[in-house]
Amino acid sequence: MLLKTTQKISSDFLIVGAGIIGLSIAYNLSKKFLNKKICIIEKESDLGQHASGRNSGVLHAGFYYHPESFKAKFTKLGNLELTKYCDEKGLKIKKCGKVVVAKSEKELEILFELKKRGDTNGVEIYLVNESELKDIEPNAKTYKYALWSPTTSVISPIQILQSLKSDLEKQGVAIYFNTPYRKKLDSNTVIGGNYIFEYEILINCAGLYADKIAKDFNLADNLHIVPFKGRYLECYSTPQIKRNIYPVPDMRNPFLGIHLTVKTEGGVKIGPTATPSFWRENYEWLDNFRLTEFIEIVKINTKLFFRNKPFREIAIEELPKHLYTKKYILGKASELVKNLNISNLKWGKVGIRAQLVDTQKYEIVHDFVIQKDKTSIHLLNTISPSFTASFPFTRYVVDRYIGSGSSYEFR
Repeated sequence: MLLKTTQKISSDFLIVGAGIIGLSIAYNLSKKFLNKKICIIEKESDLGQHASGRNSGVLHAGFYYHPESFKAKFTKLGNLELTKYCDEKGLKIKKCGKVVVAKSEKELEILFELKKRGDTNGVEIYLVNESELKDIEPNAKTYKYALWSPTTSVISPIQILQSLKSDLEKQGVAIYFNTPYRKKLDSNTVIGGNYIFEYEILINCAGLYADKIAKDFNLADNLHIVPFKGRYLECYSTPQIKRNIYPVPDMRNPFLGIHLTVKTEGGVKIGPTATPSFWRENYEWLDNFRLTEFIEIVKINTKLFFRNKPFREIAIEELPKHLYTKKYILGKASELVKNLNISNLKWGKVGIRAQLVDTQKYEIVHDFVIQKDKTSIHLLNTISPSFTASFPFTRYVVDRYIGSGSSYEFR
C-alpha cells in the first residue's frame, strides 16, 4: 500500500466523512478560520450514500431528548438554523408540523413526559385534546390527548448536502471522493485512498466506521457501533394526511416507532423498521458483506440480548419487523389514523443507523459522543437527530475543542 501511496497532501484540518456532520464541521471551520486549508476525504463517489442521504428528512423539534443531553441542547437550534438555510437557499422544505398520538392510559404518561421535556428544552409544543387534534390533523386518532409540534418540518437531505458542498467549494474546501480512510501513520499523518494526508487536526465524522477510526487513535475502547436497519414504505399518491403522525415512543430505546411522514415532493413515507443489521452496510441481502463485521456484531448483539433485559425485550418485540412485511408495517401505521386508504406503495431506500453500544456496561448509548487526543477529534454516535442538530452541534465542537491560535491547542 505504501509503495503506491506517494502523493502527499497537507492541510490544517482533515475531515473524515462527507455526511451532514463532516460537511457541517467544514462549514463552521471555514467561517472561523478563513485562511486555513480544509480537506475532506470521503470513501464514496458522491454525497448521501449512507445515513445522511437515507434518512426520513424530518427536521425534529427537540422535545424527545433528555434535557442535559447534546441532543436536547442542539436540536431546537438546529431546526431553526436549517429552516433558515433552506429558506435562504430556496431548498425544499414542508413546514407541516407533527402530532404524537397515544393509544392508552399508559402511553398518556409518556406523552406527558414528552411535554415536560419539550417545555424544559424550550421547544414550542402543545398538549391537545381529541377535538383540537381533529382541527389540526383530521385523520389522526388518539386516546384523550395528543402532542402538537408546529416547528417539525420535512426537508430534502440530498438537496441540503449538495448545497453545502457548493458553499464549501466556494470557500476553497477540497473534497476528495473515492478516498477512504485507511490507516494512521503517526499523530499528524494518515493514509486516505491513494494519498498521504498531513494535518494539524483530524476530525473523524465517519458515521458507521467512526468507532473503527477512533480505535486506530487508541480511543473508544469500550464503544462499538452496532448497526440497525430502517426501511420505509413509500406512497406516491396524494396522502390523506397533512401532518406527520407519530406514535408515543418506547422510552427504553432510541427509536421512534413506525410513523407516517409527509414527503416534500408529495406522497407519504410509512416506517421505519428498526431491526439489527449484521454488518455495517447491509442495505440489501448480501450487499457489502464482511465476515469480520458479521462475527463481531453477532457477538455483541448476543451479549446484549442476554445481559441487558430492556434490549432483550425490545429485540423480541421487534422480531416481526425482520420479515419486512407490508402487512405488518401498514398494521402498525393504521393504529395512528382513522383511515389508511393509500395505494402505489413501494419500498424506499434502506437506511442504517450507526448505533453506539458500551460493551463494558452492555448498554445502548443514547447521546452524541465526543472523544479526542492531542491532534484529533472523534464524533461518535451521531445518529438521529444529528441531521437536525448538525449546524449548532458542529459549531460547538469547533468552538469548544479547537483553539483560535496557530497551534490549535485544545481547550
